[in-house]
Amino acid sequence: MELITPGVGLIFWTTITFLILIFLLGKFAWKPILESVETRNKEIEDALILAEKTKKEMEQLQSDNKALIQEARIERDAILKEAREIKNSLISEAKEKAKLEGEKIVSSARETIKNEKVAAVAELKNQVAALSIDIAEKILKKELSTDDKQESMVKTLIAEVNVN
Repeated sequence: MELITPGVGLIFWTTITFLILIFLLGKFAWKPILESVETRNKEIEDALILAEKTKKEMEQLQSDNKALIQEARIERDAILKEAREIKNSLISEAKEKAKLEGEKIVSSARETIKNEKVAAVAELKNQVAALSIDIAEKILKKELSTDDKQESMVKTLIAEVNVN
């Protein structure tokens, strides 16, 4: 039974050794270990606080990004609307300018045609007059080819002049 139950001396020395071990561990090991654990806990807490702060900043940035994206979309829509309006106004102006230019060309063409018509009519009148004179000259030469006919014609003309 002696093997199962320890002796008093063994218990005493074991207790003394245990107390010395606890004293030495408390003096040299536990303090640095506890400081290390506490430092580690503080670092973990700081990291958690920093992570929470970073998370809030990220949420704020995401919110700001959404607002900026929305603002950019609104600005893009406004720019596109303005571009469409400018395009439509340019097209309208171009159509109006083309219409006015076409009317101007047509008016100018009409005026040119009218002037050319007047010139052609005047030329035709001149040609008809010249032709009439030529015909009258030929007829008079034929009619007044003899002295008797010339004398008769002069008498008729004098009589007409006297009557008037």
